[in-house]
Amino acid sequence: MLTTFDSLGLTVLERGWLSSNSTVIVDGNEGWVVDSGYASHAPQTVELVQQVLGARKLVGILNTHLHSDHCGGNAALSSRFAGVQTWIPPGQADAVRRWDVNALTYQPTGQQCDQFSFDGLLQPGDEVRLGPARWEVHAAPGHDPHAVLLFQRQHRVLISGDALWENGFGVVFPELEGLDAFHEVANTLDLIQSLAPTVVIPGHGRPFENVPAALDRAHKRLDQFLAAPHRHAEYAAKVLVKFHLLDRQRLRQTDLEEWYRSTPYFALVSQHRPDLDLTLPHLLDKLVSSSAAEIQGEWVIDR
Repeated sequence: MLTTFDSLGLTVLERGWLSSNSTVIVDGNEGWVVDSGYASHAPQTVELVQQVLGARKLVGILNTHLHSDHCGGNAALSSRFAGVQTWIPPGQADAVRRWDVNALTYQPTGQQCDQFSFDGLLQPGDEVRLGPARWEVHAAPGHDPHAVLLFQRQHRVLISGDALWENGFGVVFPELEGLDAFHEVANTLDLIQSLAPTVVIPGHGRPFENVPAALDRAHKRLDQFLAAPHRHAEYAAKVLVKFHLLDRQRLRQTDLEEWYRSTPYFALVSQHRPDLDLTLPHLLDKLVSSSAAEIQGEWVIDR
């Protein structure tokens, strides 16, 4: 699905939940991309970006954060468009230089991301010019401790990554590692409220305008997790399984079991939440009961 904002030269490429939205901004003979989707969809990302660019030159890739579903197309875009520069939040710059798949969480979460490099940093407090307008860079910890937001003040448009969706926000990954991060989610929601955007382009889902209602839903969801942190841990474990099913679409139960055993995050979450049943059969039961997956004989099928 395409959503355009002509005054900003901006087109939002909205895709399924496996790949983040990509925001393409053009001006004159140049173009920029914010977030590039998951690695398995990289050819599609290149094709969609090319369609929006036309004969323009892609000069920049920017990432709101470095989860695999937001930067998995970086390498493919850099290969296709010669001379493009990549800008990332500063927190994991050293991990990208060393390509440390553990620090970048790709190996622990059982996900993939083709190796890429970067040319500059999106420092909170700075501004970046994308097309005809300047965008403010704001720190947005919570879902990811190193995430940033991009805000265009004149038009009051916010590219929020996974800090705010129309119905919630992304898994708070630091909490799964035993760190206190729910308060950072609250602070980031307060920041968004203070910016008072009229349009939010989320990392997943359609762009939306009723921002106060979305913030209210996000705060209520956060309050539920604060009152019952085990609900967040189980939700996160289900998300990891669902994400893998989204990627594979269907796979044998034995292959899913092997992936589960080789993905360290499940053991990590269980270590911090020994009171929970986070075994694969239990998680699959939950996904099947919510119609998010289906089991047919030896096969597990995404729905």
